[in-house]
Amino acid sequence: MGNLDVALKSAMSIDGAIGAALVDYTSGMTLGVAGGTGEIDLTVAAAGNTDVVRAKLRTIEMLKLDDEIEDILITLGSQYHLIRPLSNRTGKGLFLYLMVSKSRANLAMARHQLRAIEESLEL
Repeated sequence: MGNLDVALKSAMSIDGAIGAALVDYTSGMTLGVAGGTGEIDLTVAAAGNTDVVRAKLRTIEMLKLDDEIEDILITLGSQYHLIRPLSNRTGKGLFLYLMVSKSRANLAMARHQLRAIEESLEL
């Protein structure tokens, strides 16, 4: 669990970070959460995004694409939500979820840093 805590702390150090979570998209359960606000229940937001991941995976399968999701970006009026499915064998069925403020975040750097966190995460 220590590695997960380190990963979530690292995600929260990304410029503009509002909240981060590790989520099981097969069940919708969050395995760890950091940050968030009084107005945003990060656990609910993360669980809701399991439907986004599942829908995209089904679409890839229906199209018979020999490819995988690198990340999914959802752009809101004031926030970016990044979803990054874990690609290593031990992370199968999990994704990192990061919410950042559009006005304070550099999207390219946030994506790059989230990828680095994923690569260093051992479960």
